[in-house]
Amino acid sequence: MIQIPVHNISGEQVGSVDVNEELLGGEVREILLKQAYVRYHANRRLGVARTKNRADTSYSTRKLYKQKGTGNARRGSAGTNIMRHGGHGFAKRPKSWRQKMPTKMRRLANRNAILAKAVDNEIKLVEGFNFDKPSTKQFNSLLAALKIDRTCLVALADTRSNEAKSAKNLENVNTIQVEQLNVFDLLNHRYLLADKEAFEAYVSKISGQAKANEEAA
Repeated sequence: MIQIPVHNISGEQVGSVDVNEELLGGEVREILLKQAYVRYHANRRLGVARTKNRADTSYSTRKLYKQKGTGNARRGSAGTNIMRHGGHGFAKRPKSWRQKMPTKMRRLANRNAILAKAVDNEIKLVEGFNFDKPSTKQFNSLLAALKIDRTCLVALADTRSNEAKSAKNLENVNTIQVEQLNVFDLLNHRYLLADKEAFEAYVSKISGQAKANEEAA
């Protein structure tokens, strides 16, 4: 079991949450994390770059002037790749950069990223994470109390809540719905700040999926 500390709004530790390491992959798997991270990054690429080759240009294919006797350089048509506004020698074409990964590997990578954060003590859980109204100042005070001085990913049950609105204007702070936690966002931020109830519900869901997979096997 790995213990994740739970804090109150003032930053004081008031308890902890026990999470089974085996549920999160047992150990930090760097190769799997890198593969999942690269896949996620590649799948965000649009791959729509396109440039014209010689066939795409609208120039005549007539030779500009005769090969010899003019004192000029040897020229072919105006659409050649060495001429201004000519076609590209190696034109870019749209392509898909998408990479595939089995569903079980993707889910394991997401869970393993949480384990990596837990091992490095970079997960901060807050009990009673409820703001009466949006307040950037209050949220900034919470980060200072928890000693969060680097990039932070805030996992909430509802990204339209007052807490999410409070974090909206803070630099290097991003919010995400707890069910959408993924290896890319987790590794792109130093700390994970989450509501205790939402995090426990997420872990419970993972546990249910693991049991279902064992029964299916």
